[in-house]
Amino acid sequence: MPKRPIKTNSAPPPGGAYSQAIAAGNLVFLAGQGPFRPSGEKVEGSFEEEARQTFSNLAAVAEAAGGSLADAVRVGVFLRDMENFPSMNDVYRAFFPEPLPARTTIQSDLPGFEIEVDAVLLIEGSD
Repeated sequence: MPKRPIKTNSAPPPGGAYSQAIAAGNLVFLAGQGPFRPSGEKVEGSFEEEARQTFSNLAAVAEAAGGSLADAVRVGVFLRDMENFPSMNDVYRAFFPEPLPARTTIQSDLPGFEIEVDAVLLIEGSD
């Protein structure tokens, strides 16, 4: 099955040699998104503001792939400070409906921001 890159101007451009997402069959692999506006400018504000922008970016890439975060089957959350876990969890619930996807949350030494999130979507009928 061929893989297809996903690109949208509604989320920040990749900061390196990767695609915003890759579709392969019914699966879409969303690259990690952080607290950056589509222009690439970092959100300066509270952790909750960073988290909302991060999840909004992920949702924009999911939409560009023909799906939504409701199609997520797996999510990876990377936090600079695990003290932000409860706040992240509150923001997360606003973006992911039931049934919630499988999720892993780990502490990571992120370069100058507090949160990064990636996901895998299963989009039925996208072959």
